[in-house]
Amino acid sequence: MLVGFETADDAGVYLVRDDLALVQTVDFFTPIVDNPFIYGQIAALNSLNDVWAMGGEAITALSVAAFPRKDVPYEILEEIFAGGLDILVSNDVALLGGHTVDDPEIKFGYAVTGTIDPNRILRNGGARPGDAVVLTKPIGTGIVSTAIKFARAPQDAVDASLSTMLQSGRRAGELALTHGATGATDVTGFGLAGHAFEMAVASGVRLEIAASSVPLLPYALELVRQKNVTRGNVTNREYVQDHCEILDGVDDDLQKVLFDPQTAGGLLVAMRPDDASAYVEALRAEGYIAAAVIGSCAQAEEEQGSIVIAP
Repeated sequence: MLVGFETADDAGVYLVRDDLALVQTVDFFTPIVDNPFIYGQIAALNSLNDVWAMGGEAITALSVAAFPRKDVPYEILEEIFAGGLDILVSNDVALLGGHTVDDPEIKFGYAVTGTIDPNRILRNGGARPGDAVVLTKPIGTGIVSTAIKFARAPQDAVDASLSTMLQSGRRAGELALTHGATGATDVTGFGLAGHAFEMAVASGVRLEIAASSVPLLPYALELVRQKNVTRGNVTNREYVQDHCEILDGVDDDLQKVLFDPQTAGGLLVAMRPDDASAYVEALRAEGYIAAAVIGSCAQAEEEQGSIVIAP
């Protein structure tokens, strides 16, 4: 086992031979949009992104689904499966089967297996003092999804959130490798701050986020001011509070966006500053138009590693 669960990496890695390893992950969640086909697409990308974030190539998937026997038409389940399969096929991933259980609450996702070069694994513990930190997508999907539930989200915000969740992380992972990334992680349920903290701890660095440089989805701040935040926003803050310093001047509402749980979020990538600039340029050319350098790494002042959120 080359990568296990000790450092909270996105996937596990198991060595098969000197030049080949398997990378494996599993992820599923309840619906965050009303359209079942799009829900299936997002769930598939959310699972695949974990493999791509490690620098791997996804090759097979097993579906994991929970669906009620009564009260919900089976056509809904068919649409969910169809959306997921659409993403798998377009990314050259073979569906091998899966498992479905009777459950009053719908849930869907995949267990994904990929291949990876054991000498080119992008661990979240690869950040080094002096590295720049790049975020490939804007954040705020949890806030927008909450606003959608209460019919408070403007259509522009909905469209932007769907667009970013449906943007594959495949090329972002490939470009990270070619641009000399030293470490990477997928930004999902723990939010940007939570996953930055995991990277800092695994790498033993002090990771500083420049809050004003973080790309946000349209209306994210306005929707926070309307109280469209999840319970995860609170628990994510509790998760890092003993090792997170928030400097004066960081707006309270912006802080909530930084702790917002994400679905099918972007990659957080550490690399040398010169490489980071070239990486961002390449990302934008590939359609990741919000990609930006959002911070840097320094020598840790405490053994565990920590994060700093600056204005």
